[in-house]
Amino acid sequence: MSDFWCETALVGAEAVNRVRLETHDGRITAVATGVQPQSTDRILAGVVFPAAANAHSHAFHRILRGRTHEGLGDFWVWREHMYRAAAELTPAKYERLATAVFAEMVVAGFSSVAEFHYVHHQPGGMPYSEPHAMELALVRAAATAGIRLTLLDTLYLAGGIGAPLGPEQLRFGDANAQAWLERLASLRDVVAKQFPPEMAGVGAALHSVRAVPEEALAAIAMHLPADIPLHVHVSEQPAENEACLEAYGVTPTGLLSRHGLLSGRLAAVHATHVTPEDVHLLGAAGATAVLCPSTEADLADGIGPARELSDAGANLALGTDQHASIDPWLEMRTLEYGERLGSGQRGRFRPQELLRAATVGATAAMATPIATVLQAGAVCDLVAVDPESVRTAGSKPLQLVFSATAGDVTAVVIAGELVASHGEHARLGRPGRLLADALKEFS
Repeated sequence: MSDFWCETALVGAEAVNRVRLETHDGRITAVATGVQPQSTDRILAGVVFPAAANAHSHAFHRILRGRTHEGLGDFWVWREHMYRAAAELTPAKYERLATAVFAEMVVAGFSSVAEFHYVHHQPGGMPYSEPHAMELALVRAAATAGIRLTLLDTLYLAGGIGAPLGPEQLRFGDANAQAWLERLASLRDVVAKQFPPEMAGVGAALHSVRAVPEEALAAIAMHLPADIPLHVHVSEQPAENEACLEAYGVTPTGLLSRHGLLSGRLAAVHATHVTPEDVHLLGAAGATAVLCPSTEADLADGIGPARELSDAGANLALGTDQHASIDPWLEMRTLEYGERLGSGQRGRFRPQELLRAATVGATAAMATPIATVLQAGAVCDLVAVDPESVRTAGSKPLQLVFSATAGDVTAVVIAGELVASHGEHARLGRPGRLLADALKEFS
């Protein structure tokens, strides 16, 4: 555990020079500005920010990067590639892959991740002899990489509205909502006993209204524990809205509202095609909209109403979803660039708002603490950025949001420990090597 002296750091909403952070048990205990370092301090050169929170991840989707672009094809063609990748996972293979993926997140500047996990069972749907084998593989991977993990155990009951699970989806499913609730309770107990709560916690997810029938929503609303976050894919595709309207007479957001599932603990992932009424409902509930701009661009999902959601009262958070890129700086500016392309206006989000979306905006969506601001009591999760690279030279500190990349990250601190430096993980080395080795196991 170290105390840190930062050449420049974001304190509040401003970049301040010569900042010293005292720490204890992974948290900041004191902040001093305009001071010189002490002899035992660890020096963080460049500009230091609170580390980013990745509010939506499917770790195994990293298999697909650079492999799905032959010819033409829409989201549903991409989904077939995803199913083939899921079919190859085993607990051991997934632990190796996820360790590499989480290490890639760490060196990019993420200190926490919400893993939206639905590959629960063996192919064909038979549970493993250790019923939480896949889940515990992910928790161990996060522990090895040193990243804080919110493991979102996901309910997946149907292959579409009114359709049974397909053969490729059987390992995602549970018998019914009650069986999932029981498995979720057991998983929470196992994780709480084996891992520190500040580093690993369990949340809940409903894959989507396509995969969770209305009668199951009613059971979830009644019996889901109130102290955990709840994530749902919402209106990622126009086809999802159309199917929901035809079956239930309302949009996915409207269906969640019908069953009392809109609240401050709800994270609506993507929300790309929400209607103005949906925006009002999500904002009034104080829900979090988890936007994944690089994925939404890669999959041609569309440009969601981020500004409108924020103005309505929703929190904004960012995720890397299918990992077309793992880079918080790219997600921040792609959010703003999408807004510019959709509106024809610059400056839809101020740099401070983008930084908030990458950090404190995810607070309600996570089961572990996240970096918020550099102040006493906050977790000591930091990321230092080189302001003199070929990309960043000349940038004002706050406007590094628009020039920096993961390649400009020089240091990452999680829970008061230096875990990455200049693209290399302190314990695991370079994530590229780990990824290359792990990916050799997949066709």
